[in-house]
This record gives sequence, structure tokens and C-alpha cells, in this order.
Amino acid sequence: MRQHDHYYVYIVQCKNGTYYTGHTANIENRIKEHNSGHGAKYLKGKEPVKLVYLKEYQYLKNALARERRIKKMTRKQKELIIKNR
Repeated sequence: MRQHDHYYVYIVQCKNGTYYTGHTANIENRIKEHNSGHGAKYLKGKEPVKLVYLKEYQYLKNALARERRIKKMTRKQKELIIKNR
């Protein structure tokens, strides 16, 4: 596995208003993938997506842990972290 300088945890809002959380080492490329219909199966037909939350991490393990925590949050909790970013 290739080591990167940084990793990102992100939340995108789909055109139907739902949120999707993920992680990546290249946020620009990942958003392009999501909007072109390639990427997460959950997002099929929900494009375009809009980046609403982004946090950078130095270590992949920290990014993965944050992603897991966010995925367990309620919609209201996600909206709170988006608002307070």
C-alpha cells in the first residue's frame, strides 16, 4: 500500500439531500469520481454531489477511525459537524 502525505475524511451531500461519508488521499479526484458515476455504489443516481465537510489527517488509521465515527452519527449530528467546520 502506498504511503501518502495526508488523508481526508469527507462528507458530500447528494442531490436528494442525503449525506455520504468517505475517506481518500486525493479529494479533488474523488469528488470527480463521485460526480461521474464512478465510486461508491450508494451514490449511483444521486449525483451531483457537493462537498460539505473535509478534514485532513496525517495518518490513514486516524482518518479511518474518524470516518467510522461519522458513519455512526445521526443526520442531526452530521449536520452539526458540517455547520461547525
